[in-house]
Amino acid sequence: MTVKRFSRRDGGSSNDGNEQFGAVEQESFINNSSEIRKDLVAGGGIEAIVNRLSKWVVSALFGSIILLRHDGAALWAVIGSISNSALSVVLKRILNQERPATTLRSDPGMPSSHAQSISFISVFAVLSVMEWLGTNGVSLFLSGLILALGSYFIRLRVSQKLHTSSQVVVGAIVGSVFCILWYTMWNSLLREAFESSLLVQISVFLFAATFALAFAAYVVLNWFKDDR
Repeated sequence: MTVKRFSRRDGGSSNDGNEQFGAVEQESFINNSSEIRKDLVAGGGIEAIVNRLSKWVVSALFGSIILLRHDGAALWAVIGSISNSALSVVLKRILNQERPATTLRSDPGMPSSHAQSISFISVFAVLSVMEWLGTNGVSLFLSGLILALGSYFIRLRVSQKLHTSSQVVVGAIVGSVFCILWYTMWNSLLREAFESSLLVQISVFLFAATFALAFAAYVVLNWFKDDR
C-alpha cells in the first residue's frame, strides 16, 4: 500500500493541514479496501474465509456442549475427539493419498481430518440434544440444523479444492462411526462405573486433562503451519 506523505508548509494555515491529513486518511482507506477485495478474490471469496473460520465455529459448538454437560460423558467426549484426530493422522500416513492437484499442499489428503473432526463433533452434538430433549420437533430441528451446518463446512473442503469428494466422504464416515462407537462405549461400559466409583471419575478426568494438554501443545507447535 502506498500512502502519500504531506508536509505542512511554513506559514500554512491549520485548515490546510487538516485537509492534507484528511487526504492521507482517505487514500489509506481506499487502498486498504482495495487490498481486502483482492485478498478475497485471491483466496476464493467469502467461502474461503468461512472455511478458515469453520474450525473455530465447530470448536465453539463442541466447547459449549462440553460446558453444558459438565459430566463424565463430556470428559469422555474430549478424549474421543482427540483420539479421533489422532486416528485421522494415522490413516493419512497409511493411505497416503494425494490431495487435488490444484492445491499447493503436499501432505496426504485421505481422509480429510476436517471432515472427520467436524463429523465427530456434529454427531456428538446431535446425540446430546436427543438425550436432553428426547425425540420431538425441537430436537429434530436442532439436530437437522447441526448436521446441515457440519455438512456445509465439510463441503467447503471440496469447493476450496483442498480435498477430493471421496476424501471428505471417508472422513465424514469415519468421524461419525467413531463418535457413535465412542458414545455407545460410554453408555454401555463406563457410565455406571463412573457414577459409582471415585477412582474411575479421577481416572477419566486425568485422561481427559492429559489428552487436552497434549492436543493444545500440538496446536501451538503447529500454529503457523497450513491447515490440514
